[in-house]
Amino acid sequence: MLEGNREAITAWNTVLFDKFTRFRSIICGGLGVHGTYAMTRHPPRAGARVVDVGCGYGDTTQDLARLVGPAGFAVGIDAAERFLEIARHEAAGIENLRFDVVDVEEAVPGGPYDHAFSRMGTMFFSSPVRAFSNIRKALASGGTLCAVTWRNREANECLHASELVVRELLGDPPKRDQVTCGPGPFSQSSPDVVSDQLLAAGFREPTFERSDAPMFIGATVDEAVEFALQLGPAGEIVRLAGPAAVERKDEIAAALRKGLAQYVTPDGVLAPSSCWVVTAINP
Repeated sequence: MLEGNREAITAWNTVLFDKFTRFRSIICGGLGVHGTYAMTRHPPRAGARVVDVGCGYGDTTQDLARLVGPAGFAVGIDAAERFLEIARHEAAGIENLRFDVVDVEEAVPGGPYDHAFSRMGTMFFSSPVRAFSNIRKALASGGTLCAVTWRNREANECLHASELVVRELLGDPPKRDQVTCGPGPFSQSSPDVVSDQLLAAGFREPTFERSDAPMFIGATVDEAVEFALQLGPAGEIVRLAGPAAVERKDEIAAALRKGLAQYVTPDGVLAPSSCWVVTAINP
């Protein structure tokens, strides 16, 4: 484990794993819209070897294994072993996939692959050029990368609306000695920045396509409030604020409830979300 990633990997294996598992249906369901769109637009061919970067619970790896068929193979990699324990259990019996604990900034083993895919798995690299370079080196010549990343905060009311409410009440609390997930979910929202990272890593022809969809953030306003208090930028502010947030929990919850009420629909609480589907080629 590289020192730069040690803190983020610890966070994903502890506090973030626990919170993601609690809200898994919301997270995977919401992000699944963008992941499915990316796979539909840029599907791996039948018989291809595919690596799924930052695969988490492995639902995307299972999708990729189905797309490449029995003649192909899908490998899901993630630095957080606790996610992969669940992934292996749920994929038991599927013969054309496996899961490996991997820090992508160290290496991507098992290539050459024809295609690399990632749904929200590249934004937390402490050294993105190093990570992208390792992904590229694991691809065959002409191999392709398809990565889904968040667009800017303002385009993602599903997360940013709650962040604004919480930040107004708690400010920007210091990190102190608490672990965090690294650069954060919006670290790759700029096409200029990500293009430069990909080109520096040796990729060619980076392209960016928008994927816009309403994101489900709770069956009720109360569930959406609890989700915001635990995860995303708002949840991170609450966690870092510690006792100050605990003291004002009722006030914060009331403000969130008021702010999120505008997103209530007959199908639950749905707020705008927007991602980039990023593609690039290994020359």
